Amino acid sequence: MAAITASMVAELRAKTDAPMMECKKALTEADGDMAKAEEVLRVKLGNKATKAATRIAAEGIVGVDISADGKLGSIIEVNCETDFVAKNDDFLALVKGCAQLVSGKNPADVAALSALPMGEGTVESTRTALVGKIGENMSIRRFVRVEAKGKLVSYIHGGAKIGVLLDLVGGDEQLGKDIAMHIAASKPKALDASGVSQELIDTERRVAIEKARADNKPEAMLEKIADGTVQKFLKEVTLLAQVFVKAEDGKQTIEQLLKAKGASIAGFTLYIVGEGIEKKVSDFAAEVAAQAAAAAQK
Repeated sequence: MAAITASMVAELRAKTDAPMMECKKALTEADGDMAKAEEVLRVKLGNKATKAATRIAAEGIVGVDISADGKLGSIIEVNCETDFVAKNDDFLALVKGCAQLVSGKNPADVAALSALPMGEGTVESTRTALVGKIGENMSIRRFVRVEAKGKLVSYIHGGAKIGVLLDLVGGDEQLGKDIAMHIAASKPKALDASGVSQELIDTERRVAIEKARADNKPEAMLEKIADGTVQKFLKEVTLLAQVFVKAEDGKQTIEQLLKAKGASIAGFTLYIVGEGIEKKVSDFAAEVAAQAAAAAQK
């Protein structure tokens, strides 16, 4: 049996917003496995345990660059340590320059982008010099370059903490802006069900079955209940199936909106600053207790 520490409990609570005792019980049941403990909490507490998915775990901004004709563009995330630096003019210039280089030079990855010329040196030397000047670490995390099948539209929200790059075929600029804004608000994981990873679907199915068991549902009904839950999940996380945030009737889906406008979506990229990056969880009381215990042993 793995030892369940106070810091592990605090980390799980920060991820899920579940009560401390529930977090400790879940970790004990999962033998210290953090991912499995999250599943245990979801079975017991429902979607309340997914709160961490909407939290920002690191600072920085999302930058977008689109050509004048809307046929070529890029979206990039660059991280830093504090929101103060994310608003610094030199940092903003670095992000803008990197986005333009991604569009114009088509680097294969972050390493290739870092080696490209910028100013009197390279992207990497510019970044390093800026780190030295400001005294705070910063890094280029990810980017996507798009050659549009239609026309590119972007939407930046929340001080550039959320960015969307949308490839819209047909329709007009207002439709593109509306859908890009919808993506930023509703955060779909894919365009349609074919783009949702099997791992996510399997997790939803597993949680649904365990929750149904916990509710004493008949074993014969578990698979049917899981099927229904998965279908509901897919409607919630796929763009075309989501209800348009500005729908006047509160029912029109993005797919229906596009059909009415004679348009389609070739693809989209949604970046949320810090998404998936784990910040170190600091539990001061636990640290003090650990230091006291270590001192006592000496």
